[in-house]
Amino acid sequence: MATTQTPPARPDLADITTRQQRVWSSGNFAMVASRIVLTSELLADAADLRAGWHVLDVACGTGNAAIAAAWSGTRVVGIDYVPELLADARTRAGAEGLDVEFRVGDAQDLPVDDDSFDAVLSAFGAMFAPDHERTAHEIVRAARPGGTVALASWRPDGFIGDMFRVITARVPGPPGVPSPLLWGTEPHLADLFGGAIADARSTERICTFRFSAAEEFVEFFRRWYGPTHVAFESLGPAERRNLAADLTDLARRWDRYRGDQDAVALPATYLETVITLR
Repeated sequence: MATTQTPPARPDLADITTRQQRVWSSGNFAMVASRIVLTSELLADAADLRAGWHVLDVACGTGNAAIAAAWSGTRVVGIDYVPELLADARTRAGAEGLDVEFRVGDAQDLPVDDDSFDAVLSAFGAMFAPDHERTAHEIVRAARPGGTVALASWRPDGFIGDMFRVITARVPGPPGVPSPLLWGTEPHLADLFGGAIADARSTERICTFRFSAAEEFVEFFRRWYGPTHVAFESLGPAERRNLAADLTDLARRWDRYRGDQDAVALPATYLETVITLR
């Protein structure tokens, strides 16, 4: 007798988004963002922004890409769903004498009008929204026809990809939600943006994290980086020690110095993609 299989339950994306907000509110992402400023400056340059353009930074965090765009003479709006990160972004922009507008909002439901931006940027932000298709749709909706989309996304086969695999081996992510690391692959971006693409070019780049020792890397990400901070906090003492040991071993394996000294240099590959929309 044939049996009827019950289809897997669809993940509650609204609930997952709320939990993600709490994750990114933990630690202090500003400490991590300060180490990856160059990636946003390179992204803004690759987007070939023109002075006077209206630019949107999606999931802007502490404003790296928004500030880089503003230095190009553009009018910038940065959007993120973590108010604490936006407060840091406003402080940074003000300290640099830049007039950037920062709004609270979700990458999956951007509080902007259709066709209202000449360029839409996202540096390691949009990739973490649980609904990939909806996020891509919102990015395209916000941009004018013929506009530019520029994305920086961690690659799944790089150091950050391995770091997430080490963490999720002990603290699994929500079931049914695609990996954010898929944004770091050209086929996935082609699937997401599909017929909206007139032209696209991708470049693999490297962002190198440097620490005085592998143990310092672990302590830094454990203390400041939301996903790692929450993962450690969810474990008991023995499991925390095991995760710390796993991450220390990971850093030593990826260390560009190959253990010749205590200091480590961790080359994290990411995909820089610039799309011209139809």
